[in-house]
Amino acid sequence: MDGRIKQIFNHSQIIERIQNKLPKLFHVAELESSRAGKVGMEVGSLRERIIVALMIYKFGEKNVETEIPITEPEVDVKVFNNPISIKTITGKSFSGVKLIWTVDAESVLNFREHYIPSCDMIFIQINWNNGGGFYYIPKEAQIEVFNEIGKDKYIKLPKAGTNPRGAEITSDALTALVNHKKSFKIPIEWKREIINFNA
Repeated sequence: MDGRIKQIFNHSQIIERIQNKLPKLFHVAELESSRAGKVGMEVGSLRERIIVALMIYKFGEKNVETEIPITEPEVDVKVFNNPISIKTITGKSFSGVKLIWTVDAESVLNFREHYIPSCDMIFIQINWNNGGGFYYIPKEAQIEVFNEIGKDKYIKLPKAGTNPRGAEITSDALTALVNHKKSFKIPIEWKREIINFNA
C-alpha cells in the first residue's frame, strides 16, 4: 500500500466528504441504473467511476491511471502506480462479492487453482438506513487471511449446473479482511435523500 493513500483515512476533511457525498452519489447511481424499480448490474460500474473520481479529486489526474489492460482482471484503477481492485455490495451480509466474472466453469476452477491476492482492495458496504463503510484492504492483509484460512474457505465457487457468473470471496474471508489490523475503515451512515431525478 502506498503511504500517500493512507492520507484519505487521516484527513478529517476527506473523511467528512466521503461520509457526506458517497450516499448521495451512490443513490443517484442506483436511480440511473434502475429499470421498473429494480437496480441493474451496471450500478457496479457507476459506483466504480465515483470511487475513481474521488481518487482523482484527492491525488490529481496524473497520479490516477484508469486505462487498465484487460490482462489485469482484478485491477480497476492504479493510484501512484499502485494497483487497486474496487468492490461494492449492498446489504448487511458480506456475501456475493465477486473475485472474478465469468460464465465458464473451467475458467472458474482454473482461477481458484492459481489465485493469490495481487492488489489492494477498496471495499464499500452500502447498507441503506443503516451503517456500512468504506474500507481499504491492503494486499498484505488479503494474503495473510488467504494463507490463514486457505483457498477453499476464501473462494466460493458457483454451484454445479448454475450460471452465477463467477467466483466469490466468502463472507467469512471478507469479515476477516475488514477486521484485519492492517485494514482501514471510514464508517458511513447510508441515508437516502429525496432526489427529483429524471434519467
